[in-house]
Order: sequence, then C-alpha cells, then structure tokens
Amino acid sequence: MKLDILAIGAHPDDVELGCGATIAKEIANGKIVGILDLTRGELGTRGSAEIRDVEAANAAKILGVSVRENIALADGFFVNDKESQLKIIEIIRKYQPEMVLCNAITDRHIDHGKGSKLTSDACFLSGLKKIETIVEGKPQEKWRPKTVYHYIQWQNIEPDVVVDVSGFIDKKCEAVFAYTSQFHDPNNKEGDTPISSKTFKDSINYRARDLGRLIGTEYGEGFTVERYAAVDSLFDLI
Repeated sequence: MKLDILAIGAHPDDVELGCGATIAKEIANGKIVGILDLTRGELGTRGSAEIRDVEAANAAKILGVSVRENIALADGFFVNDKESQLKIIEIIRKYQPEMVLCNAITDRHIDHGKGSKLTSDACFLSGLKKIETIVEGKPQEKWRPKTVYHYIQWQNIEPDVVVDVSGFIDKKCEAVFAYTSQFHDPNNKEGDTPISSKTFKDSINYRARDLGRLIGTEYGEGFTVERYAAVDSLFDLI
C-alpha cells in the first residue's frame, strides 16, 4: 500500500493531538494516510502499554487511517542511532509516503524533540540507495518523502504553515479522547499529568480557534518546517 501521508509520533496520541484534524480533512479529500508510533507509551503515568494499544487502534478507526504501525522503541530512552533509523526507513520504504508529518522540533517532553530529529534523519537516509533494507526476504527500493512537516505540541511555537481545519475539529477531539486513560476523569486515581486536567481538553479547541482566527477561518492546525515551504503559484496560498 502506498500512502500519501505518513504521520509519525513518539507516543500513541501525539499524532491525534498534533495533527488529527489535518489528517481527518485529507482523508475526507481522498488521501491515503497512515500512522507510525515510535513507542508504546509505556512510561505514561496513566494506563499501560496494553491499554494504549487498544486506544490507538480505536483512534485510528475514528480518523479513518488506512494503516497504523508501532516499532516499539523504548519510551523515554530511545536514541537517534542506526538501529532506530533503519526501523523507520523500513516503514518509509514500505509505504512510500509523499509527505511525512512528525513531532515538534522542540517541546516539553524530551521524546518529542528526539522523535522529530530521528524521523527527519530517517526520511533523508531512506533516499540513499546504498543503505540496504530487506523486509520479508525482499530488498526495498530507496524512497525519500517530498516534504516533512512538524506539528505543534505542548509549546506554543509560531507556525510556518497553518492548515484550515474548519469542520474537522470534532473528529480530531473524538480521536484524541479515544485515549480515555490519558485525559480528564475525576474517577481516575492514577495521578495527575499535564494533559489530564479539564483545562487541557478546553485548550485543544481554543488553540485551534486562535490559529483559525489568524488565517481568517474558524479552526486551524499549525506546522513548522526545516526547509522553505514552496508553492507553484502565489494563488496556491489562501
């Protein structure tokens, strides 16, 4: 299966929180989208890796993605080394995405910045033909995504690109809150986290409203880039 977009996150729920509305919109427009989780989120204060597995599958169904994989790197302790890069390269070459969406370049959680750099490096290396990967006994062809965009996470980073996601914020929230173990529940006694407060739920909506306000739409999702975003014509910009 060839993907138009591969969204990659250090943890299950990163993608939904960072770019869930954008994914929902592109799927509605006929694009084929997949998700790759780098870890199972086993160090999360609430829930467990097994619970996250179920929640991630439920969220994927809500968004309508065509595939979701997890390469089970060590939550909190994965590193940007050859072994980790090759695991991502195998997935990139398997699905040959035109575009990759990935973690914020810098953020509160150390895994987000690490995941961002690891993904960017793997996207570049995947295009080198002398890096050989074999999956199910067959050599893979080199493949480099045309573009890599970094979604915004905890920190309010100024975006380089804002996508109009009006009409898709409800779908995003439905997918996000499929992670029932992670978000506000007064009966959950496992411990509070920065994303388990009721105000965090509210922040998903008001952040999207604010970005939408800045581009003249109802809702928006922001992304940053490592290299200039190019358009064929100024009329491609709204």
